[in-house]
Amino acid sequence: MPRLEFFFDCGSPWTYLAFHKVEEVAAEARAELVWKPILVGGVFNAVNPAVYAARENPVPARAAYHGKDLADWARLYGLAIGWPSVFPVNSVKAMRGALVAQDAGVLPRYARAAFEAYWGELRDISQDPVLADVAARAGLAPGEFFAAIAKPEIKQRLRANTDELIARGGFGSPTLFVDGDDMYFGNDRLVLVREALQAAAGRAQREQARTGAQRGEAERRSQGPAERSSEK
Repeated sequence: MPRLEFFFDCGSPWTYLAFHKVEEVAAEARAELVWKPILVGGVFNAVNPAVYAARENPVPARAAYHGKDLADWARLYGLAIGWPSVFPVNSVKAMRGALVAQDAGVLPRYARAAFEAYWGELRDISQDPVLADVAARAGLAPGEFFAAIAKPEIKQRLRANTDELIARGGFGSPTLFVDGDDMYFGNDRLVLVREALQAAAGRAQREQARTGAQRGEAERRSQGPAERSSEK
């Protein structure tokens, strides 16, 4: 079975687009989908500070096209994506919450609620009342949710996921890995991810068939002449 890792932060609209499709892509290839919540600001601080410079001094023509490109993708996927008044957002609590949701088995529901609240409803997901609503939409009790995101082990896991992405050569969100070391960045690379997963699935099937044939041949050779004759 191929393995697909999805490193993400809900503070990115391009990540919202990729999130919307990644389960479908994984299911097509019967791949294991591994969710890896991160803090993208930590990634930028460590290895990609140019993001901040680009935000401070945007190229007008490029910024205009950026808006069109995002709208085009949103229309294609049938998603409502606007531009929040609070951007970039402090997503620390929201992404710790993704780990809590992961432990509860509801990460996709939680992440979708967070993406919808921030990019669809233009609400500030750094604020506790908004996060309480996001948690409730995912079936999590808000009181227990806020107690959980304050735990040291949850904070450490978010840092560990972020550090892992940096160590593996990532520089933003979303970043995807197929079978460990085959890295892809961005929503528009999902078509390549799909092809890589299908190729990996094909290799796994051929290897399984080869192993089965070898096992069968070994068993045949281990039989005595009389046993082989009785099979004819």
